[in-house]
Amino acid sequence: VDAFQAWCGPCRTVVDLFQRIRNEVGSNLLHFAVAEVDSIDALEGYRGQCQPVFLFYAEGELMAVVRGVNAPLLQKTILEQL
Repeated sequence: VDAFQAWCGPCRTVVDLFQRIRNEVGSNLLHFAVAEVDSIDALEGYRGQCQPVFLFYAEGELMAVVRGVNAPLLQKTILEQL
């Protein structure tokens, strides 16, 4: 989940990375979503941050968090979580 604030919008740069990895590993294993933290009370803790935050969930549980756009770290985290 790309957790973003309305004033900065979702991180479009990372969408291509997620799509490439999803194509490589299969569409049933990886899902990408965006969530505006200003409108979701459960994500209130991520408000007021000036960097993108990527939340990795499995079976409804938060498994990992990556702060900032770091393509190698995001790719590593995705593959580890899969």
